[in-house]
Amino acid sequence: MSDDMRAQIGLRPVINVSGTMTSLGASIVVPEAIQAMAAILPQFVEMNDLQRKASAVIARLTGGEAGFVTASCSAGISLAVAGTLTGNNLLAIETLPDVAPEKNEVLVQMGHVVSYGAPVDQSIRLAGGKVVLIGQATSTHRFHMENAITEKTAAAVYVISHHVVDYGLLNLVEFVEIAHAKGVPVIVDAASEYDLKLFLEQGADIALYSGHKFLGGPTSGIVAGNKDLVRNAFLQNMGIGRGMKVGKESVYGVMAALEAWEKRDHAGIRERETGYLNLWKETLDGRPGVTALIEPDPTNNPLDRMRVIISAPEAHITAWDLAAALRSGEQPVIVRDHEVEHHYFYLDPCNLHPGQETIVAARLAEELDKARASNEIIATPIELLSKHRFDGMLRWPD
Repeated sequence: MSDDMRAQIGLRPVINVSGTMTSLGASIVVPEAIQAMAAILPQFVEMNDLQRKASAVIARLTGGEAGFVTASCSAGISLAVAGTLTGNNLLAIETLPDVAPEKNEVLVQMGHVVSYGAPVDQSIRLAGGKVVLIGQATSTHRFHMENAITEKTAAAVYVISHHVVDYGLLNLVEFVEIAHAKGVPVIVDAASEYDLKLFLEQGADIALYSGHKFLGGPTSGIVAGNKDLVRNAFLQNMGIGRGMKVGKESVYGVMAALEAWEKRDHAGIRERETGYLNLWKETLDGRPGVTALIEPDPTNNPLDRMRVIISAPEAHITAWDLAAALRSGEQPVIVRDHEVEHHYFYLDPCNLHPGQETIVAARLAEELDKARASNEIIATPIELLSKHRFDGMLRWPD
């Protein structure tokens, strides 16, 4: 921590208990990836050959037939969809997205149209795909999907995320069954998922992963799966994928991160994270208006998080004001607050440097003690969060 360069360029020394969030830099890059990137940066390589080398590593780790590295998982959605529209027709690749073929419809469950920082459906439209929403926000049945597939259906996209509606929708196995019965390929957005093989095993034709989240690689996306579909997606680098390209350091860094993943002490990491959660629970238990619950990941990743539920009348502060207080000051702690209007936020232990867990505990105690000492309840109207949510972006640059 002594060589922290953030102060040198005027950045806040944030502590991330939000998770593998792109807005915070995603994750701590593993040493193997850092070393690989440093080694290849001074060298010239033939990029297509390097991607072929990456394909072999991706195939081994995911169980797919082939793979490649792109700029992000979001880019992977666009490239994979584009590949289903154009096949290997190089002229068609050059004309996207304005001159999409007639067979350009892409099915998505309405409950899966979420934002990961940008709308999922925009990634499809960027490729020239026409989004066809199936079902309702909290309900998709077989008949919705079966009757939505026509001769114009090019692909179906399935999103695995804690943001999606987690009830009432088609699960992946059923989704694949319905799509494949009519010859429609399935693309799975599994950006933040830990299991690299499950989704292809369940029948997906292409699975998309982030290279910079749980893997701890450089900013990147991984496209893996059926050889022909992967090739057709890769060919989009001659078209819309040109602006989504990655450098040699990202490709080689992802290769190193994948190989490090095979050797990682996953059980040891879980044990360490459990210790962090227990420390935070000890810090919070018994405090008025505070309930701390250790809960499993909603998409079955092998990790737990802490839900911190705040009752403002007893704690003298709302959940959203506590989250705001934690992210202020000399030691900012950024929590996972995307559901904070329900009076809780989460603490994610997976992106901490050693010793930061005690800082988090101390900051929690500090802000809760400060609130309890107040004679008034700290309660900013919740509607102001929505009103001012994008103020910082709109002011950029200062």
